[in-house]
Amino acid sequence: MFDITGFSDFLIKNKFIVTFLVIATFFLVKHVILKIIKRKSKKDKRAPINTVNNLFTILLIIMVFNLWSEEIQKFAFSIAAFIVAIVLATREFIQCFIGFIYIISSRPFRVGDWIQVGPHVGEVHSTDWAKLTLLEVNQDDYQYTGKTLYVPNSSLITSVIKNLNFLKRYAMHHFTIVRDESVNPFDFLDILYEKANSYCDGFRDVAVRYNHLIENRLDVKISGPKPHIQVATSDIGDTQVFFTIFCPTESAMKIEQELTKDFLNLWFERKAIKEQEKEQAQ
Repeated sequence: MFDITGFSDFLIKNKFIVTFLVIATFFLVKHVILKIIKRKSKKDKRAPINTVNNLFTILLIIMVFNLWSEEIQKFAFSIAAFIVAIVLATREFIQCFIGFIYIISSRPFRVGDWIQVGPHVGEVHSTDWAKLTLLEVNQDDYQYTGKTLYVPNSSLITSVIKNLNFLKRYAMHHFTIVRDESVNPFDFLDILYEKANSYCDGFRDVAVRYNHLIENRLDVKISGPKPHIQVATSDIGDTQVFFTIFCPTESAMKIEQELTKDFLNLWFERKAIKEQEKEQAQ
């Protein structure tokens, strides 16, 4: 007797033979049907022939996919797993490349600009598809630290980028002096203003033009170029004096030292006068 089970197992194990038989059968049946259409059709034969060709092509694809569905599914899972593994392994490189496209398209800075990326401040030395190279700058004294920072481009997408390029020439320099409450700094505040203005006289005209240039470029009003001094108290009662000087970057620390010296001289002078008056009163 004919063993149907054995024949089925044979067909399942030999899918290439089954696929060949199916394709041959489809082509044979299609060939017969097309001959019948060509023989019996007296009108335009192209439309029915085209319909039969498309129908048999779709049926053939469905049959082949049905026969190889298990293998195709395993192959698809393998490809998907491989692609996922590749993406996970190269995720940082992909993000760096996307960051590189971002800085090229948006142009938030150029080579030579001073910028701040997160907590890092420096001059842009170069850029490539993987990283941004910065020459680190100390924002307190505007001097190069001698360190080179390599910032991945991926962080440029998630971090705030501050363009500090105008600081290369002129800086809005802030510093604070804190003393006890024994002396009232308002007694000599006018003298401090005179000192600050005298230190800024040499570059006043250039500072005014540069200040206007920055305001026009940013379309905002910034303080300066006149010096500004503000007096306040801390949470523990000490006197705080805040200085704001718009000055050339290379002169910022020098002017800070001069004003600090003047403030301390005036402060100790007023304190000595107070102590002398107190002794005379006793």
